[in-house]
Amino acid sequence: MIVVTGGTGTLGRKVVAALLDRGEQVRVLSRRGGAPPGASGVAVDLREGTGLAEALSGARAVVHCASTPTGGDLKAADNLIAAGAPHLVYVSIVGVDRIPLGYYRTKLAVERRLESAGVPYTILRAAQFHDLVRGLTRGAARLPVVPAPAGIRVQPVDTTEVADRLAELAVGEPAGRVTDLGGPEVHELADLMRACLRADGRRRPVWRVPLAGRIYRAYRAGYNLVPDGDHGRITFEEFLRSQSS
Repeated sequence: MIVVTGGTGTLGRKVVAALLDRGEQVRVLSRRGGAPPGASGVAVDLREGTGLAEALSGARAVVHCASTPTGGDLKAADNLIAAGAPHLVYVSIVGVDRIPLGYYRTKLAVERRLESAGVPYTILRAAQFHDLVRGLTRGAARLPVVPAPAGIRVQPVDTTEVADRLAELAVGEPAGRVTDLGGPEVHELADLMRACLRADGRRRPVWRVPLAGRIYRAYRAGYNLVPDGDHGRITFEEFLRSQSS
């Protein structure tokens, strides 16, 4: 049996599906105890940790997808470690060690905690998801002109492919930090935002805005890209077509 934290979220649901397709029994941990069809659900607050050891009983691996930019990720990881996770598979983000975002620093701190805790672990860093780019565009499209940071390139990857990789890692042996996973193509973010607007039938000009600061410089340097890692096959255009259909 394999446990998935955050198994009702965008990525977690697909991890559950990938594991079920492999014939695995899956238990989902979430605050409300819900679970996708075919999996069982247990209500656990990872930041509190109450009942977590019982929820992990019988598991041979935990795929840790639960995360929030509002805080609590490090505490949740500490509780999973203390509860005796037998093999902790953690999904992180490409560039967490080079892009000085607060959320990225937290993800990096979780990586470091796993590396020093003496527990069996596997860490996969993935590039930004297709869904994230589309979500950012839809949020910005509330304005009459859509702003996009000039010169920022992205290499988005499909959540289905990230989920398949996590499922593969979960049924395998602990491997430490594995090869990063990015999408098949690199595009300027402004171009992908235009593609999203076309797919949604929205007529908005995209304004490329030059920014300043360390975070912007890190993205312009391409620290969020995966030039030498593993690459998925689903392009952003294919993702948009699948969403439309």
